[in-house]
Amino acid sequence: MSRPGSLLPALVYAALTTSIVSSLGMLLVPSIAAGLDVSVGSAQWMLTVNLLVGAIVTPVMGRLSDGPHTHRLLLISLSTIFAGSVIAAVAPNFAIFLVGRALQGLSYGIVPVTIVLARRHLPRSQIDPAISTLSVTVATGLGIGYPLTGVLASLFDFRFAFWFAAVFVATAGAVVWKLIPNAAAGAVSRHFDVPGTVLLSVALAATLTAVSQGPSWGWGSPPTVGLAAVAVIAFGLWIVVELRSRDPLINLRVFKTPDVFLANATAIGLGATLYMSLSISSIIAQAPAATGYGIGLPLFWAGFVMLPLSAGSLTGNRIVRRLGPGAMTAMLPVGAGIMAVSALMLWFTSDELWEILLGMALFGLGMGAAYAAMPALIARNVAVFEVGSAVSFNQVLRTVGGALGAAVTGAVLAARPGTEGITSSLGAAAVGGTIVFVALVANQLRMRRPTTKQS
Repeated sequence: MSRPGSLLPALVYAALTTSIVSSLGMLLVPSIAAGLDVSVGSAQWMLTVNLLVGAIVTPVMGRLSDGPHTHRLLLISLSTIFAGSVIAAVAPNFAIFLVGRALQGLSYGIVPVTIVLARRHLPRSQIDPAISTLSVTVATGLGIGYPLTGVLASLFDFRFAFWFAAVFVATAGAVVWKLIPNAAAGAVSRHFDVPGTVLLSVALAATLTAVSQGPSWGWGSPPTVGLAAVAVIAFGLWIVVELRSRDPLINLRVFKTPDVFLANATAIGLGATLYMSLSISSIIAQAPAATGYGIGLPLFWAGFVMLPLSAGSLTGNRIVRRLGPGAMTAMLPVGAGIMAVSALMLWFTSDELWEILLGMALFGLGMGAAYAAMPALIARNVAVFEVGSAVSFNQVLRTVGGALGAAVTGAVLAARPGTEGITSSLGAAAVGGTIVFVALVANQLRMRRPTTKQS
């Protein structure tokens, strides 16, 4: 049985699973390519397959978490991620390694499940602060996970980093089993939307495969165009099915609520800006100085570049919590504005280590504000029994945004290798972040205009 005061720390610890698994991504691609004797291009599939599975299972986990078996769902998910970590650690070849990475994809759905449990079991006064804390746990944890991954992989090898992940996930499972209640208060048993799940899975899989592999396949190649067509058709059919269903996987009608629509639209834009800036910053940090843009940090130190991201997100989250629930809508454009400033700064000044570190700190600060506001706005505007599916869909949209950012970065670097490509990618991130910020500010002004006229 859980003790009062222990529930939120236990949920945060479980949510850190997403950060630990995510930190086993970009930083380790070269090490895994060398260790498993594949090309760096082929090794990129360790990111793609993890992303694909995560995008597909996250809305499913969110929908299931709204039911009476949320505690069991969290334990089963953590057990699956543990198995994936072990498989990846002992994999004798790249094919088996990809199986482990696919199983680790369930980590993307952990945060929405913990948010449901927080709203279900915490006192009303603690719900919004708890949701904002859980929503930035991934960003905060990345600042810890990346340095750990870099240190472990450089001192030992990539397998040791996956063993560490397995141990962490095992302890998270023990914490969930011991400290998080198994009660189903507020849960509603509903029919599971199989057609909606299948259509959304096909649409997301086609979209993410097309955008992640487009740079290497060619944007006009038959596989890319075919997958894009499948994605459009599947998304169209999914929308029709969801709007007609009495019990949809995602209740699309809540998108009519301005706060919900705003949070979900922002998730895509900020997800793309964030991924482009972080990936290019990681490249700059590790690239040799002879390239003209690299800082030449060894793997041991490269992960520490993300540490300011953690400190910044913690600070941003603390600010949002102190301002209270009423500031959630305002904090979305504020957070987006800080992220846009960070992206612009990296675009113009990213040839020194301190500039990269400052950029990461500002990104963390903006993320702490914006990412804390998104789930809280959604949870406040949907029914209790739909929180899991609604928040998980927001998480999926962040993932889709990240995939789009990865595709843009890959396409730019392929077309313009070297310093020009790095600068152009950072410019695309800066322009994208600025557009999101301007759109949010324009929306705020539009919402205030009627009030001004009445007064």
